[in-house]
Amino acid sequence: MNLPEPSHFIEQIINGDLTKGMPKEKLRFRFPPEPNGYLHIGHAKAICINFGLGEKYNAPVNLRFDDTNPEAEEQEFVDSIREDLEWLGFTWDKECYASDYFQQLYDWAVQMIKDGKAYVDDQSSEEITEQRKTPFEDGIESPYRNRSIEENLELFEKMKNGEVEEGKHVLRAKIDMTSPNMNMRDPVMYRTLNKAHHRTGTDWKIYPMYDWAHGESDFIEGISHSLCSLEFENHRPLYNWYIEQVSDENDFTPKQREFARGNVSYLITSKRKLRKLVEEGIVDGWDDPRMPTISGLRRRGYTPESIKAFWDKAGVSKRDNLIDISLLEYTIKDQLNAIAPRVFAVLDPVKLVIENYPEGQVEELIIENNPEDESAGDRVVPFTRELYIERDDFMEEAPKKFFRLSLDQEVRLKGAYFVKATRVDKDENGKITTIYATYDPETKSGSNTEASKRKVKGTLHWVSAEQNIPITVNLYDRLFTVESPDGDKETDFMDLINPNSLEVVKGYGEPSLKDAKPEDKFQFQRIGYFAVDKDSTPENMIFNRTVPLRDTWAKKK
Repeated sequence: MNLPEPSHFIEQIINGDLTKGMPKEKLRFRFPPEPNGYLHIGHAKAICINFGLGEKYNAPVNLRFDDTNPEAEEQEFVDSIREDLEWLGFTWDKECYASDYFQQLYDWAVQMIKDGKAYVDDQSSEEITEQRKTPFEDGIESPYRNRSIEENLELFEKMKNGEVEEGKHVLRAKIDMTSPNMNMRDPVMYRTLNKAHHRTGTDWKIYPMYDWAHGESDFIEGISHSLCSLEFENHRPLYNWYIEQVSDENDFTPKQREFARGNVSYLITSKRKLRKLVEEGIVDGWDDPRMPTISGLRRRGYTPESIKAFWDKAGVSKRDNLIDISLLEYTIKDQLNAIAPRVFAVLDPVKLVIENYPEGQVEELIIENNPEDESAGDRVVPFTRELYIERDDFMEEAPKKFFRLSLDQEVRLKGAYFVKATRVDKDENGKITTIYATYDPETKSGSNTEASKRKVKGTLHWVSAEQNIPITVNLYDRLFTVESPDGDKETDFMDLINPNSLEVVKGYGEPSLKDAKPEDKFQFQRIGYFAVDKDSTPENMIFNRTVPLRDTWAKKK
């Protein structure tokens, strides 16, 4: 059998299973999100692994919604998960729901009661936790552990029918209260919950716990390799035990294997914490561009290719580690450098008047769209007597290493001419309002004149003050001030929020930007990469900074 060359340990496991005789047509993977929030960058790792394996081995991949907790799950989250997967470019074979199997799971649970392998417990969750003790001492059996099969069946039926008080009873598996693995100490299989489900409505008053529903769902769907993150490694014996209760020796059963989570510096991936950020108005919804959600990254200007490239570079490992966010920023910069059109935009404008340029003249300069891509073509940018440049591109009295515009110092305006500042106007507070300059008409870009061959210290971007479009720019930065906001146990993560994670500025862009559509991406020359926001309109063009050209955080470190 010719097998693909493995690139990580999971593929080695799969190749080993195929070599030992597993039929290739039995390969089937799944991505099983709980619809209680939006997918984030950590989920993207699991998505890339599972769907990547499907593509590599030409095997089907299921999308299964682990919808066993009606208190937190909503149709909105189901829809967002579908949308994120489609945007990432992945196609699933079957769309499944744990709720599809509620009846089968219940029937199996009834059989386990009849087999003496499950019982109804009346104790509180606190009492159950206390009796489990620690891995270094034997647990204490529940006083209800040896209830009769008849009484257990009767109580479980009442639980299902909603005839008992919510939270009064749970169904527990009868395994081993002395096991060193705490998950094997009579885990809870069902709890009573009188909440409407987003798919089944009020049909059910009991809902299966994750460990019970998850492995059995894999078994029902014929999943060959159930891949999950490392925190579920010590759940594997329970996963296998549950499947043993419903399968026989002739059944094909799934194999659980674990990989390291996708932890990225300066980000949190706890849905509970992300929900708090949304509910307390720290961010503008789940798709706020500062959020680590896939929809947030999309709105910020990240591409499917950059996210997949990031996880490909980060690799698949067996040990948890913190991946530097600069790798994620590198992948998007690397891609956008190749594909993003270059445009002129000025975010902190000050007027530049070229006094010897003809008044009323508009010169249409031809400037290339992307020097990295010859096929990207050129665009027309209007050049006029009055322009805007960045305020920090000018100093009256400049130090030797200031390579921008200053009095009596010459620079090139990109794609245009050499200019030399001569004087300035200031307001009553001493702030510069207008810079006056002269230009050399013999130095037009591309003219190849002797004058244009003079050496100048710098090149500046600019926008015509007479022909431009006003733009609103969201300068997004990292939402947290520390590398591991999720790992700081002594500090509330809400206290680690970066107060400067968003600065909104008003500026000007070249006229070509008027036709930009949501999610279009550009490089604002000398500034960074930007994407058109979903709320942008022709009357109010809004751009989100994806990533600056320079890593300002490296300096802070």
